[in-house]
Amino acid sequence: MIKNRLVMNQMTEMNEEAEKAVVEIEKKSLDIPTMIDMEPITVSRKVTHRRGKKNGKRAGRVHMLLGVCAMTLGLTVAVPSVGAQKLEHGVRSEHVVQLQEQLSDLGYFDAGVTGYYGSITQSAVREFQQAQGLSADGVAGPITLERLNKKVKAEGETLRQLAKLIHGEARGESFEGQVAVGAVVLNRVQSGEFPSSISEVIFQKGQFTAVDDGQFNLKPTATSYKAARQALNGADPTHGALYYYNPKIATSEWSKSRPTLLTIGAHDFTR
Repeated sequence: MIKNRLVMNQMTEMNEEAEKAVVEIEKKSLDIPTMIDMEPITVSRKVTHRRGKKNGKRAGRVHMLLGVCAMTLGLTVAVPSVGAQKLEHGVRSEHVVQLQEQLSDLGYFDAGVTGYYGSITQSAVREFQQAQGLSADGVAGPITLERLNKKVKAEGETLRQLAKLIHGEARGESFEGQVAVGAVVLNRVQSGEFPSSISEVIFQKGQFTAVDDGQFNLKPTATSYKAARQALNGADPTHGALYYYNPKIATSEWSKSRPTLLTIGAHDFTR
């Protein structure tokens, strides 16, 4: 009896601690920024690493407590699915890139992949929904995305191209510098002064040294992919730059004549 009472007391204490952890998570969830609302990367990697490590430990303890609580009560803790999201007009993210590629493969999207959910993407989603007998509201919610994923596999070619460009152009730079190169590509897509898709901007003749000299064909690293995702999700350390160059090796007087917005590593970023 004494042993059983001790076990019950320990289980009660674990449940109470888990409930406190859940309350703390719910309080803080309102302050967690989405990737789409991400602030430009300005802090050092050392600081973000320490914060990430601390948050990771805290999250691990919470997950362990929740797991103990669930086993005690005979419940299952559900983890939100990545697909349980909603993409709609005005959103810019890597998930929009995937959506546009899938719609293009199915013949509903005939424009270049931009990563921005504009009117063309909205119309394409509406056409797909009508063809599938879904509510044609032009919003890619969980049901639409699930149906789309069953129809065609996401290849991720645009993300791969951006990661390859970043690797070819800036693999020796800091992570911030790599994100900055990706951001320049996205800024060009939105500017109206360059081609209107990510692939067309990357392969525009004479614009990127890595494409011209073959470094684009090198295998990108996980860091290059991470930087590409950051840029696709709205991170822009350059604050709108359309060009960059290395002042130590650049020979173009035109590049040097443009006002410098900021310098990140070996690159000067300009408009």
